[in-house]
Amino acid sequence: MKVLLVGDVVGAVGRKMVADHVLRIKEEEKIDLVVCNGENSAHGKGITKKIYAQLLNSGVDVITMGNHTFSKKNLEEVIDEMDQMVRPANMLPLEFGKGCRVVEVNQKKVAITNLIGEVFMVNCTESPFDTMEKILNEIDADIHIVDLHAEATSEKIAFTYEFAQRCSIIVGTHTHVQTADERIVDDHCAAITDLGMCGPYHSVIGRDVDEVLRRFKNKEHTRFTIAEGKGIFCGCIVEIDDDTNKAVSIKRVQMKEQ
Repeated sequence: MKVLLVGDVVGAVGRKMVADHVLRIKEEEKIDLVVCNGENSAHGKGITKKIYAQLLNSGVDVITMGNHTFSKKNLEEVIDEMDQMVRPANMLPLEFGKGCRVVEVNQKKVAITNLIGEVFMVNCTESPFDTMEKILNEIDADIHIVDLHAEATSEKIAFTYEFAQRCSIIVGTHTHVQTADERIVDDHCAAITDLGMCGPYHSVIGRDVDEVLRRFKNKEHTRFTIAEGKGIFCGCIVEIDDDTNKAVSIKRVQMKEQ
């Protein structure tokens, strides 16, 4: 089984990068499953039902989220209809959506879990370590894939070592900066601390450079306007052995518009 994992999609530029590349990568690499973080896909904060459908039409199979999941006011009303999306299982409000979904891929049960970090984050109800233990005890699956949406690299790396023997893929999202530490942990789990982002390359993690500079230098209250211009696509491709359910390779993907 081959899985493409796509980093945080930021605004219209990020959505365009997904539309431009995912279907092509699926065909060229013979990808069986695409998991994409969409928590910044609607103007940099949250997601809408329309954009959810747009990402699926671009070749995404499951959308993970993060701290901005409920930034759009009416998402609570429609999230239960978005059955190819997971939201952080350990983040308030807990009564809307699902934090783990099981899909069938190549006759395997694949559980995709979304969690939020506890360090430097808000609305976290309990440690992602505790929540993941509960999910592993409750969910029947052949393969577990986790998107840990977290700020602290140490938390993401520690989480990976804790669950490497019980998960096939653990990726980090949220920082929008792709890390160069892709690896197979404990001869079982493919991991990377952060997938990076799909969004405008000339930016501050997707936001307009001049506006962010004014915020830092002049203490201005700004809107974090999404930058425009050429985009970058970040993610990774993982191959899982069909007999052992262990990850056997992980390859970073990064493409910039010319």
